[in-house]
Amino acid sequence: MSPADALPVWLDLLLSVLVLTGAAFALVGSWGLARLSEFLMRVHGPTKATTMGVGCVLIASALWFSTRGAHAGVHELLITLFLFLTAPVSAHMLVKAALRLDPSLRPPLPPSPPIRPSDPEQQ
Repeated sequence: MSPADALPVWLDLLLSVLVLTGAAFALVGSWGLARLSEFLMRVHGPTKATTMGVGCVLIASALWFSTRGAHAGVHELLITLFLFLTAPVSAHMLVKAALRLDPSLRPPLPPSPPIRPSDPEQQ
């Protein structure tokens, strides 16, 4: 690599932080998928890994390719937008389907406040 091809230090640091953050989110999401016990808890890990982990890596890729002049990184930004829109919706639909199949997964309702009789003199 010639000195003309070198990236500015601030951009190098930004890209490194984005890739490391994305890798960390992907690792934690994979660990959550493997280690959590119930389905409702297991859905949370991959959803975060997809939105934050892959999103950070794709944004870093878009920035790197836009500095190289190959293309403006539009493909990566569209993929990131698509993931940010579809991953939470698909996780929500999976949870709704699981609750419909097994209603015992639904958490109990919070206790309601006691009902006080109305005072007829105040009316």
